[in-house]
Amino acid sequence: MSTQRFDIRHAPAPRESFRLLYISKSKFGGDWNSTTHTHSCTELFYCLSGEGQFYLAGQLFPVKPDDMVIVNPQVEHTELSLNASPLEYIVLGVASMEFLFSKADTNYAIFNCRENRERMVTLLHMLLAEADRSLDGCETVCQDLLEVLLIWLVRCTTISLQLEEAAPTENRECAEIKRYLDTNYREDISLDLLAELAHLNKYYLAHTFQREYGISPITYLNRRRIEESKHMLGNTSYSLAQISELMGFSSPSYFSQCFRKAEGMTPNEYRRQTRQGKRPAPTKRHEV
Repeated sequence: MSTQRFDIRHAPAPRESFRLLYISKSKFGGDWNSTTHTHSCTELFYCLSGEGQFYLAGQLFPVKPDDMVIVNPQVEHTELSLNASPLEYIVLGVASMEFLFSKADTNYAIFNCRENRERMVTLLHMLLAEADRSLDGCETVCQDLLEVLLIWLVRCTTISLQLEEAAPTENRECAEIKRYLDTNYREDISLDLLAELAHLNKYYLAHTFQREYGISPITYLNRRRIEESKHMLGNTSYSLAQISELMGFSSPSYFSQCFRKAEGMTPNEYRRQTRQGKRPAPTKRHEV
């Protein structure tokens, strides 16, 4: 008989103040054009497969499988995919936490975790499965799994964590609704539907979302659709009616109305300027 025993003599670390806001798994399609944005939380992207680029604070960086992309709050970013090898990744949103990197003035980083792929991917899929099942105690399990992942990440890199005890955190329900809008903006979405998904009164949801992001849920949805329609206007031959339908607008006239209000020109004028090589004047990005 052989026995190994390890006594844990020190007290466990105190429960941390950071918390998991969301976790999702995404894979680019050929017609998905992501737009630049910011968050009030930290995001961690783990690239599962494919190839692409990350736009981070004005610079483009190539990414490949097993890259971990860490983006601190308020850093402008977006993901870009190669159509020949679509990018697939899992993303975590974490409130009340920032990463400290070796360069003091850097608020983002990319690390390759190939040597730790098995444990990282296993843990991330456990998180996804737990969140998807939503059984009793799933919040506690997800938080515990997040803390294990962060410990492993700190161990195998040169980064450290900084907690923000007093920092305002992103409202969980609003964060989930915003993620839903970013993913499902092409669908028929109403404030009533969003309220049902968030299990909140629709007036309370609209007020809270406005306070959190400075914009109403439906206006945010329309802006998201407009940004995607700009890509289609400049890079496809789809008619305005087709783009309107693909983007989820109720009619081509409503699409044109929203586009003109957001961009200061009609969709046809935008398409003409783009194809003539005239870069349309950029609109002010909405930071959410």
